Amino acid sequence: MGDHAHHDSVRRSYDTVAEEYATRLHAELEHKPLDKALLAALLEQTEPGTTIGDLGCGPGHVAAWLAGKGAHTVGIDLSPGMVAVGRRRFPQVEFREGDLLELPARDAEFGSLAALYTIIHLDPGELHRAFEEMARVLRPSGLALLSFHIGEEIRHVDEWWGHKVDVDFRFLDPARIAELLETAGFTVEMSLERTHYAHEVETRRAYLLARRT
Repeated sequence: MGDHAHHDSVRRSYDTVAEEYATRLHAELEHKPLDKALLAALLEQTEPGTTIGDLGCGPGHVAAWLAGKGAHTVGIDLSPGMVAVGRRRFPQVEFREGDLLELPARDAEFGSLAALYTIIHLDPGELHRAFEEMARVLRPSGLALLSFHIGEEIRHVDEWWGHKVDVDFRFLDPARIAELLETAGFTVEMSLERTHYAHEVETRRAYLLARRT
């Protein structure tokens, strides 16, 4: 989506930190029991034989965790640097480069989707389009698991692990996200919140599980 200039800065920023991101966070799920439980619940409810898409997959550690549980997974990320690192580290995952607003996937290709801390980089006006895209690539009754930071803050980062970057992290209102999901063709089945784990940035986090209608 070349007309969204801030997507270019997000792409370049994640390209810049891709190697270090993968090194630091490749095993982060080991220390996130709730995330693992929710991903396991997503996997359990995914139609057998269908594919799970991991949107904003970064270096692919979540997709790899699901693949380790027997799922066929496709990781999609805006950053070619992240995709390259993921392909090298996790050959069991299929990776594709792409934008949340124009997903590189067929209609109804996925049995379920994970989108963990990825919609936080979209402008508010782009969220509905992103959710319509999720609905498009999901099979009927497929589930999407989303997570994000809660609030109204926009946290700009211009230095990340010693690297110069230019990226905004947008905190979001769970009720508003649920409303937008509903208007894009989903029914929200679960919403929960948690505080940060000791090793995480100090934010409150939301998780929504939504079913394509």
